[in-house]
Amino acid sequence: MQLRQSRKKIKQPMNNEELIKAAIRARENAIATYSDFRVGAVVVTKNGKIFTGCNVENSTYGLTMCAERVAIFKALSEGEREFTKIAVVADTPQPCFPCGACRQIIWDFASGSEVICANLNNLVEVFKAEELIPHAFGANNLDHNKK
Repeated sequence: MQLRQSRKKIKQPMNNEELIKAAIRARENAIATYSDFRVGAVVVTKNGKIFTGCNVENSTYGLTMCAERVAIFKALSEGEREFTKIAVVADTPQPCFPCGACRQIIWDFASGSEVICANLNNLVEVFKAEELIPHAFGANNLDHNKK
């Protein structure tokens, strides 16, 4: 029996510019019926897998899901648990920063990640997750040994 060599190319990790472009493409799927504020996000796993997300609005606003959380929850639902980068993009005058709820989710599930904040005019700022939510509340604040 003869074995064939795989011709699959190993995909190189995306650089920040490519991640921003992927987030811009994800933004096109946003459901922003009420605010017209469209956001796209990308999360990269330790294994190099890419998950995208866009914001999905609801008429109550409170049930709206931000792009960053959609991307992270998609990855988590597929079994991913380790992340290296998150990119978020919107049509804002400055780079688009995650909201407080998204910062908490990033802290809980991707605290070691680089967070790439960008807008459609190529303004980009990059942060470590702990820079976005200093003195964060997390699992280490919970007493799991309590009876």
